[in-house]
Amino acid sequence: MTKPTILKFGAVEHADAGDLPGWIVVEGSPTMQTAVQHTSEDGKVMSGTWRASPGTYHATYTDYEFVHMIAGRIVITPDGGEPVEVGPGDAFVVEADFKGTWKILEPVTKHFVVVVG
Repeated sequence: MTKPTILKFGAVEHADAGDLPGWIVVEGSPTMQTAVQHTSEDGKVMSGTWRASPGTYHATYTDYEFVHMIAGRIVITPDGGEPVEVGPGDAFVVEADFKGTWKILEPVTKHFVVVVG
């Protein structure tokens, strides 16, 4: 059977609940769900959908991430840096050495692509 070269994401039916490694709650009681909807054959690229409720996490990244915001609003502040607010329709990257806070102001849905370093 030929491997498909296009994969369209459908509705998220199964998502893993629980905080991601390197994410620590620092304010409120946020929750997150992650649905990995595709992984490359070599396991170095993952993509899917992430949802989170309001609150603040301190995040430590070890991998590069591309994000396209579908819904919600977040203020992301690198440790020692300036805050950046992102919302629906915004696209951005987070470098593998990022450390800082994600203050989730409204329930969030985002599509992501992670490149494992």
